[in-house]
Amino acid sequence: MADLFDYLTWRGDLSFSQSPLNPVDSLIFSQLSYLPFDGIVSAPGEKGSVSIRYAVNVLKEKLKKIASKKESPFMFKKDPELLDALASSNRFGDCQISGFVNLVDTVREIQFSALCVKTGDGFNFIVFRGTDTNLISWKEDFNMSFVDVIPAQLESVNYLEKMASGIKGHFRVGGHSKGGNLAVYAAAFCRKKIQKRIIDIYSLDAPGFHKKVLSSEGFALIKSKIHSFIPPSSVVGMFFESGCEQRIVKSVNSGIMQHDLYSWEVTHNDLAYADDITSGSRFVDKTVKDWIAGQDKEQREQFLNALYSILVASEVNSSKDIETSWFQAVGRMLKSFGSIDENTKQLINKTLRELFNAARRNITLLKRDSSPRNEE
Repeated sequence: MADLFDYLTWRGDLSFSQSPLNPVDSLIFSQLSYLPFDGIVSAPGEKGSVSIRYAVNVLKEKLKKIASKKESPFMFKKDPELLDALASSNRFGDCQISGFVNLVDTVREIQFSALCVKTGDGFNFIVFRGTDTNLISWKEDFNMSFVDVIPAQLESVNYLEKMASGIKGHFRVGGHSKGGNLAVYAAAFCRKKIQKRIIDIYSLDAPGFHKKVLSSEGFALIKSKIHSFIPPSSVVGMFFESGCEQRIVKSVNSGIMQHDLYSWEVTHNDLAYADDITSGSRFVDKTVKDWIAGQDKEQREQFLNALYSILVASEVNSSKDIETSWFQAVGRMLKSFGSIDENTKQLINKTLRELFNAARRNITLLKRDSSPRNEE
């Protein structure tokens, strides 16, 4: 099945003026946002831009100096391959990028990264990065379940308004995972004068919002501009409510690994679509929502803060720590759990039992949807 690399081969010689931006381009720009452009691309407010070709070639040179996998600056295994594909593509290689920001602040509990792409057809695409490997990124994601607004969402509004003031005409915004959530939030809560200039909002397997956001005037004004996509076995994209129609995209992976954009299937100028989400995705969605509904914000906050404290105490600083030495990391986490105070331990056990009970209540839904009669 075809993926984004096939698309880069098919459409790589066509400029955005020759072949207008489509959902596959938003997927590639979203993946681009995960690349570490620190020190290569100008920051917001700074003059000048560089081509994607220049930026990725500099990264390729940096990669040659990396001694081990653990030191790699890339989040995804196929990122180095993406560098080569972008560098050789006229469609993407000639695009100009600027306004790169990469903020990680453990005190504010925020991870925020974004950049602006000038596509050469008179438009710009402002893209927000999703959750990265930093542990604080996970904590901020946790916080979504018990706070109305996380710091990255506020930062996304400030960033969008700052970048919009420096570019002309209409533009698009988008992102993958938390980045898609930030794109929608920024578009909904920026100034109306800027909001009117946004022509498309791309949200790729992104978590949704609390009712307060979905019922806001700003969201109502931009709802028709949102293009939301999730894979059949979506987990992240099913958190909370999206507030808009979600199209289902085929993936060569299974389960939660479908969250990886490199696994999404494409056609010559569009994503490849499936008919519906899987029964497993529906099961996870209902189970998590039932679990959240059964607890108040304070209970969710206490539980998630307790889990985070265990990760910190076990010296897990990023997802790479688990990937490269998962056995040792799990051992340290179990040891940390054993050393926490009894009240916190009881809180974690009680909350996990409630989550298990929610899953058990919904297991009949999973069995019913996966029965042969329903698959016919």
